Amino acid sequence: MKRLAASVIFAALLSGGCGYRMAGQTSKALPPSIRIIAVPVFANDTLTFKIEQNLTSAVVHEFLTRTRYRVQSSTEGSDATLRGTVTSIYSSPVLFNPASGRTTEVLLTVSLRIQLVSNSTGEALFEASDWTYREPYQISQDPATYFGENQPALERLSRQVAATLVSALMEGVP
Repeated sequence: MKRLAASVIFAALLSGGCGYRMAGQTSKALPPSIRIIAVPVFANDTLTFKIEQNLTSAVVHEFLTRTRYRVQSSTEGSDATLRGTVTSIYSSPVLFNPASGRTTEVLLTVSLRIQLVSNSTGEALFEASDWTYREPYQISQDPATYFGENQPALERLSRQVAATLVSALMEGVP
């Protein structure tokens, strides 16, 4: 029995040094005083409809599912504010059908400016002035569904941005 207890304690000490931690806990990237983060709707400097809403919604969802922070849209009563701006979005054809010359794959590229600011000190806790994300998508050869594939690509890209952003904030990677 003593041998089993010693083995369990040894395993716990050994795994503690490997970088494992409980899900939802944060590193020292954000000050412990930050408990409530305001995430107002991102600004949109492009002409793409609702991209800022998709991105904001994905970021809020990622915070709620992966962290213990409370998230709200209003800055009132929050400890920090996360602001984002979609600075550019464009699509470019990357693959073509050699027989018809039609585009078969498009690359969607979005650039963002992100800043997390402490509401008590005004100090920037995180800044990224030119984050760029890319998401390829296939173009249907059926003219009836030709334009319907852009929106799912935007949604996938929004989830990718949110996952990367929350990871960067939790790990302290600018």
